[in-house]
Amino acid sequence: MTTISNRLQHILATIQSAQASSPDRQAVKLVAVSKAQPASAIREAYQNGQTIFGENYLQEALDKQAELTGLDIEWHFIGPIQSNKTQPISQHFAWVHSVDRLKIAQRLNDARPAQLPPLQVCIQVNVSNEDSKSGVLPADLSALATEIQKLPRLKLRGLMAIPAPTKDVNQQITQFKLVRECYDALLAQGFALDTLSIGMSDDYTVAISQGATHVRIGSALFGARPARNT
Repeated sequence: MTTISNRLQHILATIQSAQASSPDRQAVKLVAVSKAQPASAIREAYQNGQTIFGENYLQEALDKQAELTGLDIEWHFIGPIQSNKTQPISQHFAWVHSVDRLKIAQRLNDARPAQLPPLQVCIQVNVSNEDSKSGVLPADLSALATEIQKLPRLKLRGLMAIPAPTKDVNQQITQFKLVRECYDALLAQGFALDTLSIGMSDDYTVAISQGATHVRIGSALFGARPARNT
């Protein structure tokens, strides 16, 4: 039977192979997307060496964090952020990948406890211009990055994107290139960035070929997602 351990080793080997053939040849981190998964699945992945987990739903994540107290997990929030959720997100996560407007960044900054390191953040960019998808448009990216960089309790690390889903590898490459171009444009403007959070279960090897530093993988690691309790 295929287990989380088996899948994890396969994914890590695939990441290693993909990054070896990537032009950048930089280390790629796996963010295990554990939304809708039980704490037991996270524990199993952790026991097999996975320490970074990404969650989309705040209350679900807080419940699992409480159950897994004592494990040295680096929690990443990767879902859309509502204004009324910024305080607990800022207090209970090390990273936030999905900042897409200044109001959210300011609220995260103001809520970050002084005893914790600055919250590591990525700006979510909407390169496919989908109305249904969160993210700042590329034309507005530099202005938002400039303002976020002024916030003392946040550390701007880079960009995150969720391009339109497609099985067409050429289209995947095109979309990831657009994200990379946005990232490179910010670097050229003097922003000190090191993170490109792109690629999921169906396209992470392509994302790595285009410069991904973090890939967010859920179903390929944990299997089919259970129905989420509402």
